[in-house]
Parts: sequence; C-alpha cells; structure tokens
Amino acid sequence: MVLSVQEITLAIIIGTLAAIVYSLRVLVLMERRIARIEGHIERAVDRVMREEVRIEKSMKKKR
Repeated sequence: MVLSVQEITLAIIIGTLAAIVYSLRVLVLMERRIARIEGHIERAVDRVMREEVRIEKSMKKKR
C-alpha cells in the first residue's frame, strides 16, 4: 500500500494535533494536582499561624 503525499501530510497533521491534545490534558491534570498541593500548604500555614498567635497571647499574659 502506497500513500500519497496528501495522505502522509494529513497523517502528520492528525498526529501532531493528537500530541497537542494529550499534552494539554497532562498539563491540566498537573495544574489540578499543584492546586491541591497549594491548598494543603495553605491549610498547614493557617494552623501554624493560629498556633503562633495562641503562643504570643499566652506569652503576653505571663508578663
């Protein structure tokens, strides 16, 4: 089976588009994962800040 130049060109274009779509899918999944990680970090920072405020208040009471 011999492919014409048009068929080869079309196959290359379709393959390139498929690669772009797959790459975008991977990027979206990575962005969601990073957003989830950032949420966890924000919660941890909030806990630490609340603890620091509590410690500072208890230190002021002792003085």
